[in-house]
Amino acid sequence: MSDDDVRSAKRADWDSVLVDIADYVCEYEVDSELAYETAHYCLMDTLACGFQALDFPACTKLMGPVVPGATLSGGARVPGTSYELDPVLAAFNIGIMNRWLDFNDTWLAAEWGHPSDNLGGILAVADYLSRQARTQGKEPLTMKDVLRAAIMAHEIQGILALENSYNRVGLDHVLLVRVATTAVVTRMLGGDRDTILSAVSNAWVDGCSLRTYRHAPNTGSRKSWAAGDATSRGVRLALIAMTGEMGYPSALTAPTWGYYDVLFKGNSFQFQRAYGSYVMENVLFKISYPAEFHSQTAVEAGMTLHSQVKDRIGDIEKVIIETQEAGVRIIDKTGPLDNPADRDHCIQYMVAIPLIFGRLTAADYEDGIASDPRIDKLRAKMQVNENQQFTKDYFDPKLRYIGNSVQVFFNDGTQTERVAVDIPIGHRERREEGIPVLKEKFINSVAPRLGAKQWAELDALCKNPEKLGATAVDDFMALLVA
Repeated sequence: MSDDDVRSAKRADWDSVLVDIADYVCEYEVDSELAYETAHYCLMDTLACGFQALDFPACTKLMGPVVPGATLSGGARVPGTSYELDPVLAAFNIGIMNRWLDFNDTWLAAEWGHPSDNLGGILAVADYLSRQARTQGKEPLTMKDVLRAAIMAHEIQGILALENSYNRVGLDHVLLVRVATTAVVTRMLGGDRDTILSAVSNAWVDGCSLRTYRHAPNTGSRKSWAAGDATSRGVRLALIAMTGEMGYPSALTAPTWGYYDVLFKGNSFQFQRAYGSYVMENVLFKISYPAEFHSQTAVEAGMTLHSQVKDRIGDIEKVIIETQEAGVRIIDKTGPLDNPADRDHCIQYMVAIPLIFGRLTAADYEDGIASDPRIDKLRAKMQVNENQQFTKDYFDPKLRYIGNSVQVFFNDGTQTERVAVDIPIGHRERREEGIPVLKEKFINSVAPRLGAKQWAELDALCKNPEKLGATAVDDFMALLVA
């Protein structure tokens, strides 16, 4: 490329990546029954995660208005609370509670992430718009509108992740939450194609947060609020675009100053498939264990072995864990673990707990449990190795397995069987087995925080997908107020 090309002030055409996102949001008709059914379960699962997080002060201290009293009567409600906030701040609140325990849905590919993080922005804006519509004598949005927006946000985030690894260049996947939320929320606000292009271009111009807070030696609680921050920022950018604020056509491709050259080592994004409803249809649910998803099947294997080892923990010589390459890269962690965020991204810790206690709950990451000396002694005896077949199956688009195996060896020369689990209960291939567990998770998480009549009405709605889809968003959100 010549110096003249770099210096030229001539506006380029819109980057094709931006155009494809805008055209998808504006034109695509979601007609997949499976996608809507899965989105229905995704909503229930995400709410369950959010309500569970309200038991943890580290989460709730970040919630509410930025400064005391800065609420908005008639604003967006935050489930499980009495907060009414502007939609930007409400998106942050809903986003952090949904994500706090690392228990919501997951998408694994070249990049990973949690597409239901976008529900922070979607629910906040949908509730706000619906309440505003009521005051103007207009029709509110329905929950089917929310499910459609969720399907699209899942798709944008997931398709961008299939072939493009942001973590390989040190960037955090919450970027994709910001991009997806920006696109679908701008459309919800009434934005046309040009407005969506402007909004999404600004989402890319924002750049990326670093993954610093996800990795040793700096692992910390920001990883639990980063997605809330991202979906909130998506709402803010959408609102800015709705004022007519300009966009940046070559935000990705501009020589020297564009995203590719600044942050992606000069590489352009690659795509495996066009946007549709593939991601929602194949998303992974964390149904049983609040644990980083690459370890889910390792936790299940540990649970299987608990009865064989619980009385012999002191006699263990070593534990061999086999996982995928991504598991080795991001959750193989030795040495002191400083906080819950450190522990729920350590595969050794997440296997030690079920081997010792026969469980893994969010409370098991807290200091009270972590101080049990048996845990670190057992972690020190663990070896984590890549299993190349697990890695191959992980990347196979027809499989998308997340395999792990665990085997325990004792000082007397005996050992357990090697327990290998290819797919977790939240995988599409185990939906029939997993959905009853998901429903139980929803009941146990939400019901205790609501009044009996309130819960009965919510429960009845969630058992009737057609009725739920036709329900006004503000009526649904009113059932979540505590």
